[in-house]
Amino acid sequence: MEWLYATRWSPYAAGIGIGVLSWLTFLISRKPLGCSTAFATTSGMLRAIIQGDKVARNAYYERIGVRIDWQWMLVLGVAIGAFISAIASGDFELLWVPSRWVAAFGSAPLPRLLAAIVGGVFMGFGARWADGCTSGHGISGTLQLSVASWVSAICFFLGGIIAAFLIYGVA
Repeated sequence: MEWLYATRWSPYAAGIGIGVLSWLTFLISRKPLGCSTAFATTSGMLRAIIQGDKVARNAYYERIGVRIDWQWMLVLGVAIGAFISAIASGDFELLWVPSRWVAAFGSAPLPRLLAAIVGGVFMGFGARWADGCTSGHGISGTLQLSVASWVSAICFFLGGIIAAFLIYGVA
């Protein structure tokens, strides 16, 4: 059980675990594994605090539902699990600016925060536009041999490679 406390897990073991989780998700819930809808659901819950029943009549929120469901709990579990894993491995550290960012752009936290916010907005917009995120398309969709998901997964990798070269340059 020593591997539970490792700083980095084998990508093969993690991949197998995600694959098995995806199979179980289909078997038990009859729905694909995905995470981005949970963020849209959360925004609906936050809007409902301000706008009340008006949110429930919104066509988008009628389609996805504004409730805590298993996908919402999955996202919460990922965050809690990552925190527990970081604590257990001794790798937990509060950082405003990661060392890789510092090496490339300096230690000022504001540019890092702005980049994270802008990147998050683009990722969220893209996930909603594509009607799925990297886990929805890249794991569940490719598992179902969906052509759209395979195209999406290829674009995720190409976009990541291009962004890495643009941000960090050729190493």
